[in-house]
Amino acid sequence: MNNAFQGVEVAVLIPCYNEEIAVPLVIRGFRQALPFAKIYVYDNLSTDKTAKVAFEEGAIVGDEPFPGKGNVMRRMFSDIEADVYVLVDGDDTYDPKVAPKLVQLLLDKQLDMVNGARVSTIQEAYRFGHRFGNQALTGLVQFIFGKQFGDMLSGYRVFSRRFVKSFPAISSGFEIETELTVHALELRMKTAEVPTHYKERPAGSSSKLNTIRDGLRILRMIGHLVKEERPLMFFGYAFAVLALLSVGLAVPIVMEFLETALVPRLPTAVLSLGIMLLAFLSMACGLILDTVTHSRRELKRLAYLNVPAPKWPMTEVKQERPARAGSMQAIAHADSDAEKTDVLLATA
Repeated sequence: MNNAFQGVEVAVLIPCYNEEIAVPLVIRGFRQALPFAKIYVYDNLSTDKTAKVAFEEGAIVGDEPFPGKGNVMRRMFSDIEADVYVLVDGDDTYDPKVAPKLVQLLLDKQLDMVNGARVSTIQEAYRFGHRFGNQALTGLVQFIFGKQFGDMLSGYRVFSRRFVKSFPAISSGFEIETELTVHALELRMKTAEVPTHYKERPAGSSSKLNTIRDGLRILRMIGHLVKEERPLMFFGYAFAVLALLSVGLAVPIVMEFLETALVPRLPTAVLSLGIMLLAFLSMACGLILDTVTHSRRELKRLAYLNVPAPKWPMTEVKQERPARAGSMQAIAHADSDAEKTDVLLATA
């Protein structure tokens, strides 16, 4: 770890479930890459020796009794205090050597999140189903919330304290990555994305991710976030669908009424009227909830601002200013040009 990081508390967060084989490799890799960081491993009801081997490797071991990655991360975010948080999966598929670069970027640019976008040519490491699902779900989030991230479901990220302590974390499983991404986009946080090498799991370990099941859970989370964060869009689409259905049912009835002055299909006419009423009720809900969402976003922004940003590297700039001011005073009080030159040389 670069000496420039001294004075900045860095925590490496590793949520784990049955990673007895992989987690020691992850701990060793991040201890070498970030030797001044504290490494936390939170065990999530593992049935193997994950917690034991993590403790033997020198990690700070915690426990989360509720199953699911989202529950583990909520516990870690609430328990652990640091200036910078490095989140990584415990399966040894991410490159720890890039961690100092991610931390440096976050501090230099005063960012709130740096996302490690996965890059891999190994078929076993990043299967086609996972790759296709990630691209489809990421594209959907980009369309609705914004195009800042190309790999929304990456498990390798670096956060500021501001991000972590203002993040509500309502999801319980793998859909937590979607919630992290949308939280950053909705509060318009400063973020970046860096390509990172992604490799296959070590021999003997197995993935806990189910492409279909977890893909559907992520899709459901996206729908929930659209309803919560974009209610006018959500209920506006519902209004459009219901209104079109109502008009489609009403057009033949109106045409027949114009020709015969009769309404022979009264039940259909009543159904069309009821659907149109539901459409306008949906639009009214969208307008009301949009105001509520605006207020909630302001409260989340205030919670974000309530946490101070890391002082590094601004402290170095502040330390330089008094010295330069003193030098200018010394130049002003110098009696001769030779003395002024000596002062300038001493300051350079």
